[in-house]
Amino acid sequence: MTRFATRELEQRLLAELDESLGRPACLVGMDEVGRGSLAGPVAVGAVLIASDSPPPPTGLADSKVLSVKSRDELVHPIREWAPGAVGYGSVETINTRGIVPALREAGMNALAELPRQPDLVLLDGVHDWLTDADLFSSAATPPVRTVVKGDLTCTVIAAASILAKVARDSLMSRLDGGEGYSWSSNKGYASPSHIEALTLLGPHHHHRTAWKLPGVAHE
Repeated sequence: MTRFATRELEQRLLAELDESLGRPACLVGMDEVGRGSLAGPVAVGAVLIASDSPPPPTGLADSKVLSVKSRDELVHPIREWAPGAVGYGSVETINTRGIVPALREAGMNALAELPRQPDLVLLDGVHDWLTDADLFSSAATPPVRTVVKGDLTCTVIAAASILAKVARDSLMSRLDGGEGYSWSSNKGYASPSHIEALTLLGPHHHHRTAWKLPGVAHE
Protein backbone atom coordinates (compact mmCIF):
# COMPACT_ATOMS: atom_id res chain seq x y z
CA MET A 1 0.00 0.00 0.00
CA THR A 2 1.41 3.37 -1.05
CA ARG A 3 2.22 5.79 1.76
CA PHE A 4 1.23 9.32 0.76
CA ALA A 5 2.98 12.43 2.06
CA THR A 6 1.26 15.02 4.27
CA ARG A 7 1.44 18.78 4.81
CA GLU A 8 2.06 18.61 8.56
CA LEU A 9 5.77 19.51 8.64
CA GLU A 10 5.72 22.20 5.98
CA GLN A 11 2.68 23.96 7.44
CA ARG A 12 4.22 24.00 10.92
CA LEU A 13 7.52 25.36 9.66
CA LEU A 14 5.86 28.03 7.54
CA ALA A 15 3.83 29.21 10.54
CA GLU A 16 7.01 29.40 12.61
CA LEU A 17 8.82 31.31 9.87
CA ASP A 18 5.93 33.76 9.44
CA GLU A 19 6.05 34.53 13.14
CA SER A 20 9.83 34.81 13.43
CA LEU A 21 10.27 36.90 10.27
CA GLY A 22 7.20 39.07 10.77
CA ARG A 23 6.13 38.56 7.17
CA PRO A 24 4.77 35.82 4.90
CA ALA A 25 7.48 33.22 4.41
CA CYS A 26 8.21 30.65 1.75
CA LEU A 27 10.15 27.41 1.68
CA VAL A 28 11.43 24.97 -0.90
CA GLY A 29 11.24 21.21 -0.85
CA MET A 30 14.21 19.60 -2.59
CA ASP A 31 15.20 16.06 -3.56
CA GLU A 32 17.82 14.47 -5.81
CA VAL A 33 17.53 11.74 -8.41
CA GLY A 34 20.30 9.80 -10.13
CA ARG A 35 22.91 9.83 -7.41
CA GLY A 36 23.67 6.12 -7.85
CA SER A 37 23.44 6.03 -11.63
CA LEU A 38 26.43 4.97 -13.73
CA ALA A 39 25.73 7.47 -16.49
CA GLY A 40 24.17 10.85 -17.05
CA PRO A 41 23.82 13.88 -14.81
CA VAL A 42 22.36 14.00 -11.34
CA ALA A 43 19.05 15.89 -11.09
CA VAL A 44 17.58 17.92 -8.25
CA GLY A 45 13.94 18.95 -8.08
CA ALA A 46 12.81 22.03 -6.17
CA VAL A 47 9.25 23.15 -5.38
CA LEU A 48 8.42 26.51 -3.77
CA ILE A 49 5.44 27.00 -1.44
CA ALA A 50 4.30 29.83 0.81
CA SER A 51 1.94 30.20 3.74
CA ASP A 52 -0.94 31.02 1.41
CA SER A 53 -0.28 28.25 -1.14
CA PRO A 54 -3.36 26.17 -1.95
CA PRO A 55 -3.64 22.52 -0.91
CA PRO A 56 -1.31 20.21 -2.84
CA PRO A 57 -2.52 17.67 -5.38
CA THR A 58 -3.59 14.33 -4.00
CA GLY A 59 -1.37 11.31 -4.43
CA LEU A 60 2.01 12.87 -3.69
CA ALA A 61 4.55 10.30 -2.53
CA ASP A 62 8.18 9.33 -2.95
CA SER A 63 8.72 9.04 -6.70
CA LYS A 64 10.30 5.60 -6.26
CA VAL A 65 7.04 4.07 -4.97
CA LEU A 66 4.88 5.50 -7.74
CA SER A 67 4.33 3.98 -11.16
CA VAL A 68 5.64 5.73 -14.27
CA LYS A 69 2.04 6.60 -15.22
CA SER A 70 1.29 8.07 -11.78
CA ARG A 71 4.46 10.18 -11.81
CA ASP A 72 3.77 11.50 -15.29
CA GLU A 73 0.17 12.37 -14.40
CA LEU A 74 1.27 14.31 -11.32
CA VAL A 75 3.67 16.68 -13.08
CA HIS A 76 1.00 19.07 -14.37
CA PRO A 77 -0.95 19.23 -11.07
CA ILE A 78 2.30 19.89 -9.19
CA ARG A 79 3.21 22.77 -11.51
CA GLU A 80 -0.33 24.13 -11.21
CA TRP A 81 0.01 24.00 -7.42
CA ALA A 82 3.41 25.64 -6.96
CA PRO A 83 6.47 26.89 -8.87
CA GLY A 84 8.90 24.07 -9.52
CA ALA A 85 12.23 23.55 -11.26
CA VAL A 86 14.75 20.82 -12.01
CA GLY A 87 18.48 21.50 -12.07
CA TYR A 88 21.32 19.25 -13.18
CA GLY A 89 24.83 18.50 -12.03
CA SER A 90 26.90 17.50 -15.03
CA VAL A 91 28.85 14.32 -15.69
CA GLU A 92 31.92 16.53 -16.07
CA THR A 93 31.45 17.86 -12.53
CA ILE A 94 30.92 14.34 -11.19
CA ASN A 95 34.08 13.10 -12.91
CA THR A 96 36.30 16.02 -11.96
CA ARG A 97 35.00 17.10 -8.56
CA GLY A 98 32.75 14.34 -7.22
CA ILE A 99 29.09 13.63 -6.61
CA VAL A 100 28.54 16.10 -3.75
CA PRO A 101 29.69 19.16 -5.76
CA ALA A 102 27.51 17.91 -8.61
CA LEU A 103 24.50 17.66 -6.28
CA ARG A 104 25.12 21.20 -5.10
CA GLU A 105 25.48 22.38 -8.71
CA ALA A 106 22.12 20.80 -9.51
CA GLY A 107 20.44 22.22 -6.42
CA MET A 108 21.70 25.75 -7.00
CA ASN A 109 20.66 25.55 -10.68
CA ALA A 110 17.16 24.54 -9.58
CA LEU A 111 16.95 27.36 -7.03
CA ALA A 112 18.04 29.88 -9.67
CA GLU A 113 15.01 28.97 -11.80
CA LEU A 114 12.46 29.66 -9.06
CA PRO A 115 10.67 33.04 -8.94
CA ARG A 116 12.06 33.89 -5.50
CA GLN A 117 14.62 32.64 -3.04
CA PRO A 118 13.21 30.69 -0.09
CA ASP A 119 13.58 31.41 3.59
CA LEU A 120 14.26 27.72 4.17
CA VAL A 121 15.10 24.62 2.14
CA LEU A 122 13.75 21.25 3.24
CA LEU A 123 16.26 18.75 1.93
CA ASP A 124 15.47 15.05 1.77
CA GLY A 125 17.89 12.82 3.64
CA VAL A 126 20.40 13.15 6.46
CA HIS A 127 23.24 14.98 4.72
CA ASP A 128 23.18 18.66 3.78
CA TRP A 129 24.90 18.49 0.39
CA LEU A 130 23.47 21.86 -0.68
CA THR A 131 25.45 24.05 1.70
CA ASP A 132 28.87 24.86 0.29
CA ALA A 133 31.81 24.34 2.65
CA ASP A 134 33.94 26.63 0.49
CA LEU A 135 34.09 29.95 2.34
CA PHE A 136 35.16 31.71 -0.85
CA SER A 137 32.10 30.66 -2.84
CA SER A 138 30.03 33.54 -4.21
CA ALA A 139 26.80 31.53 -4.27
CA ALA A 140 24.79 32.07 -1.09
CA THR A 141 22.80 29.10 0.13
CA PRO A 142 19.48 29.55 1.98
CA PRO A 143 19.15 27.94 5.42
CA VAL A 144 18.75 24.18 5.07
CA ARG A 145 16.91 21.64 7.18
CA THR A 146 17.39 17.96 6.38
CA VAL A 147 14.35 15.71 6.65
CA VAL A 148 14.88 11.98 6.98
CA LYS A 149 12.57 10.17 4.53
CA GLY A 150 11.17 13.56 3.56
CA ASP A 151 10.11 12.29 0.16
CA LEU A 152 7.86 9.79 1.95
CA THR A 153 6.40 12.15 4.53
CA CYS A 154 6.38 15.77 3.28
CA THR A 155 4.30 16.83 0.29
CA VAL A 156 6.61 19.57 -0.99
CA ILE A 157 9.64 17.24 -0.95
CA ALA A 158 7.62 14.44 -2.56
CA ALA A 159 6.58 16.85 -5.30
CA ALA A 160 10.22 17.79 -5.89
CA SER A 161 11.21 14.14 -6.13
CA ILE A 162 8.53 13.51 -8.75
CA LEU A 163 9.56 16.47 -10.92
CA ALA A 164 13.21 15.42 -10.75
CA LYS A 165 12.49 11.76 -11.53
CA VAL A 166 10.27 12.47 -14.53
CA ALA A 167 12.67 15.08 -15.94
CA ARG A 168 15.79 12.94 -15.53
CA ASP A 169 14.14 9.79 -16.91
CA SER A 170 13.11 11.77 -19.98
CA LEU A 171 16.62 13.16 -20.37
CA MET A 172 18.23 9.71 -20.14
CA SER A 173 15.84 8.38 -22.78
CA ARG A 174 16.89 11.22 -25.09
CA LEU A 175 20.58 10.48 -24.46
CA ASP A 176 20.07 6.88 -25.56
CA GLY A 177 21.38 6.95 -29.11
CA GLY A 178 21.06 3.22 -29.67
CA GLU A 179 24.67 2.42 -28.82
CA GLY A 180 23.51 -0.55 -26.75
CA TYR A 181 23.57 0.80 -23.19
CA SER A 182 19.74 0.66 -22.91
CA TRP A 183 19.43 4.00 -21.14
CA SER A 184 15.82 4.30 -22.29
CA SER A 185 14.95 1.44 -19.96
CA ASN A 186 17.60 1.54 -17.21
CA LYS A 187 17.99 5.37 -17.05
CA GLY A 188 21.73 4.91 -16.54
CA TYR A 189 21.55 2.55 -13.58
CA ALA A 190 23.38 -0.78 -13.35
CA SER A 191 21.03 -3.18 -15.14
CA PRO A 192 22.40 -6.45 -16.55
CA SER A 193 22.12 -5.15 -20.12
CA HIS A 194 23.91 -1.94 -19.17
CA ILE A 195 26.80 -3.82 -17.53
CA GLU A 196 27.03 -6.18 -20.52
CA ALA A 197 27.28 -3.18 -22.85
CA LEU A 198 29.99 -1.64 -20.70
CA THR A 199 31.94 -4.90 -20.92
CA LEU A 200 31.60 -5.07 -24.71
CA LEU A 201 31.73 -1.40 -25.68
CA GLY A 202 33.54 0.32 -22.81
CA PRO A 203 32.43 3.65 -21.32
CA HIS A 204 30.53 6.29 -23.27
CA HIS A 205 31.28 9.99 -22.73
CA HIS A 206 28.06 10.17 -20.71
CA HIS A 207 29.43 7.64 -18.21
CA ARG A 208 30.81 8.57 -14.82
CA THR A 209 34.30 7.37 -15.63
CA ALA A 210 35.80 8.59 -12.35
CA TRP A 211 33.85 5.72 -10.74
CA LYS A 212 34.75 2.04 -10.80
CA LEU A 213 32.21 1.10 -13.44
CA PRO A 214 31.09 -2.54 -13.46
CA GLY A 215 32.16 -4.47 -16.53
CA VAL A 216 35.13 -2.17 -17.13
CA ALA A 217 38.69 -3.24 -16.37
CA HIS A 218 40.37 -1.07 -13.74
CA GLU A 219 44.06 -0.80 -13.01
